[in-house]
Amino acid sequence: MDIPCPFAQPLREFLAYLRVEAALAPATLDAYSRDLGDLLADLRRHGVDGPKAVGPEHLAQHLRRLHRDRKLQPASIIRHLASIRVFFRYLSANGLVEDNPARLLETPMRWKRLPGVLSPKKMRTLLAAPSPQHGRLWLRDKAMLELMYSSGLRLAELTDLNLGDVDSADATVRVTGKGNKDRIVPVGRFALKALAAWLKERVTLAAAGEAALFVSKQGTRLSARSVQARVDYWAKKQGISTKVYPHLFRHSFATHLLESSHDLRGVQELLGHSNISTTQIYTHLDFQHLAQIYDQTHPRARIKKPSE
Repeated sequence: MDIPCPFAQPLREFLAYLRVEAALAPATLDAYSRDLGDLLADLRRHGVDGPKAVGPEHLAQHLRRLHRDRKLQPASIIRHLASIRVFFRYLSANGLVEDNPARLLETPMRWKRLPGVLSPKKMRTLLAAPSPQHGRLWLRDKAMLELMYSSGLRLAELTDLNLGDVDSADATVRVTGKGNKDRIVPVGRFALKALAAWLKERVTLAAAGEAALFVSKQGTRLSARSVQARVDYWAKKQGISTKVYPHLFRHSFATHLLESSHDLRGVQELLGHSNISTTQIYTHLDFQHLAQIYDQTHPRARIKKPSE
């Protein structure tokens, strides 16, 4: 993308900082680059000559144009907003702007969306899907579905898994999350059983020297796109009308766990969130459950029985 000259050097330095100091994944760096490239080109088109000329109104207008003219979905706009905030925080910290114009930006309420979640009943239906009649890779798909839900893995975390990352004896899996941070996550008994069955089949498929836990028919590491396709296939096969995608397993894992445990800190650790505010979005999904507990237990809310 052709970045206007006054912005080019600050953007290059910012992306270098993210790559070296923050150790962000290449896909995340690409997202920052695209989002900020859009912003800086848009600012220049509307007469903003450099970082010091950017005001809060310019940033707000850019976000409105993304929504109104480009018809971006709320999740995409929120991602753009996050990129803008981090970029201008960097510029402010390095003296490239006198006052951070992004500090007053707020996420518009109508753009906020709660993550999708499958009900426990729908999840059970989906996890019951793979069976031998669907070909030799059904064991792989069964193991992937069970593991995503059992351990709340991101798609990239799943596809990056190697054979040595699963400890069946300890019932745990070691995953590398965002920022190259490792964490150990428990694996449920259904997932362990599915993984054991898949590992017996894997030896007949994997190419020599291939370390990946999940492999394709060609014997090489399974791609993220392939996982997405298999999840979509099984959801449709089971008659689930809701759009199902890999990250939905992570949302469902977090929501169902929070409903049962009410341990926000514990869920934060299992998900690998560095900030608990990221995990708190699941408390909104759990509100109805908490309201029911309140109605049943609080002395001033509990419905009295005739004998009381």
